[in-house]
Amino acid sequence: METRVLYTGKTHTTGGREGASQSSDQQLNIKLSSPGTSRPGTNPEQLFAAGWSACFIGALGIAASKLGVRLPAETAVDAEVDLCVTEGEYSLQARLNISLPGIDRETAEALAAQAHQTCPYSKATRGNINVEINIL
Repeated sequence: METRVLYTGKTHTTGGREGASQSSDQQLNIKLSSPGTSRPGTNPEQLFAAGWSACFIGALGIAASKLGVRLPAETAVDAEVDLCVTEGEYSLQARLNISLPGIDRETAEALAAQAHQTCPYSKATRGNINVEINIL
């Protein structure tokens, strides 16, 4: 089975957590700062959370289509990505808090489970970090 690349996101980052990052198409141009500092800028955990939640909503749409369900316009995913340290080793853990107004809990759970199987971010993290999926 051949893999076809649909898109390649390209960024150039300097200065690490206290630096800046810019995409090759100039659509992203941000300052970076470490979590908990007063310096202006975002951090990698926020960027990961934003990307994952956006991707997950797309995966929810695919799941809804397969199940014959219409996603509400107010569908939202609040992603929380924790930067952790254990005995000097850094890691991540995450929670995806999913809001599907007007959809019953059983259907919402089925949509979330299917989306978690197809979302590329979920696939990339599966088995690597602790992830909680919560239906709000």
